Amino acid sequence: MPATSAALLPHLGARWVHPVETTPEAAFAALEADAQHVVWLDSSSHGDHLIGVGAHVLVVEGGRATLDGEPVAGDAVAALETARAAMPGAWVGWFGYEAGVRMLGVEPAAGRFPEAAWLLLDRWVVVAHGAAQLQSRGGEPWALPPAEAPRLPDTSRIDRALLRWRDDDAAYAAKVERCREHIHEGDSYVLCLTTAIEAPPLDMVATHARLRAASPVHHGALLRIAGVTLSSSSPETFLQVEHGVATTRPIKGTRRRGADDDAALALELFESEKERAENVMIVDLCRNDLQRVSSPGSVEVSSLLAVESYPTVHQLVSTVRGQLLPGLGPLDAVRALFPAGSMTGAPKRRTVELLQALEGEARGVYSGCFGLVAGDRCQLAMVIRSVVADARGAHIGVGGGVTALSEPAFEVEELHVKAAAMLASLVPS
Repeated sequence: MPATSAALLPHLGARWVHPVETTPEAAFAALEADAQHVVWLDSSSHGDHLIGVGAHVLVVEGGRATLDGEPVAGDAVAALETARAAMPGAWVGWFGYEAGVRMLGVEPAAGRFPEAAWLLLDRWVVVAHGAAQLQSRGGEPWALPPAEAPRLPDTSRIDRALLRWRDDDAAYAAKVERCREHIHEGDSYVLCLTTAIEAPPLDMVATHARLRAASPVHHGALLRIAGVTLSSSSPETFLQVEHGVATTRPIKGTRRRGADDDAALALELFESEKERAENVMIVDLCRNDLQRVSSPGSVEVSSLLAVESYPTVHQLVSTVRGQLLPGLGPLDAVRALFPAGSMTGAPKRRTVELLQALEGEARGVYSGCFGLVAGDRCQLAMVIRSVVADARGAHIGVGGGVTALSEPAFEVEELHVKAAAMLASLVPS
């Protein structure tokens, strides 16, 4: 959760608050030991942390939603609205990419992960401004259970030979070229092409500890809901809604960090004709999406083409915001913006169809969004820079935007730059 989330925390519906001395790491270790479902919205760079558990779970699989095992009508967004109406409070979870594909009226590829999973928090710990508080939804006092020291990253290694790339470099380059052909044929003007890496089963707590240490960000998370665990060090804000203002911050454009040439790489990113064009095209798509639910004249681009630097990469980031129409809330904004243009391309529906044919498999939780929805506010991040795992193993999605100016060899190189931090969390040196 970013630093700005402090304003959101008092609105979680807590009826009992008790100050304690703890750290985010210790609180998570204490709660996750005996919990089937546990969540940690993790600002490993700065900002606030939310660690919580609960018993009520909304799951969407194959387009069908259930709340605590009972059917719920509607798509993933409608189902969460129904769940929030029946059980108000703080809901933490994710919408996977295929949930968004369905909302576009396209039948998605079948995948093994839930299309959405959300947990209603019953008890949680908020760590903000160096202070920690225990909070509960029902008003019942509770004590943080004792726990051993937080689990440290283990030193075990996964044999790289066990990692399976969906596409080798040549296959991915060929798909980039096919994307460029679609652009020249007028089918699309930017496509976010993705692929995936499969890994054996993992200790996801240790994996997250390595990932957050290597790539601290304000939008990290470790969410374990319905048998699936998401570990993320996402730097991208999909949607923030506070005081009726909806903000999205698409990232398009990446360069690696350097030792002696770091400033030059950042400048190269800022001056890249291809990266700037890609970012601006997605900004235009976000503006159009947000205008569907915003007051006339309120949508603005408050920041365009800003270079933001993270431990492993430089990113090109823009900010778009609008004042929501009266009576509309965070999930109305989700419906207008999802799936995110930065992970599809444009025009959105036709490009999603093209990408689904090219990629050949479901993206799953990757390319979706995760975070917190509470009352009339939300904090949601993109599912990028993430590892998703179940009992069968782990899945890492990775990709990049393709424009008419893309060079296949460069896109392959960028793919490996983006994958590096996640692979390091799986295969420590």
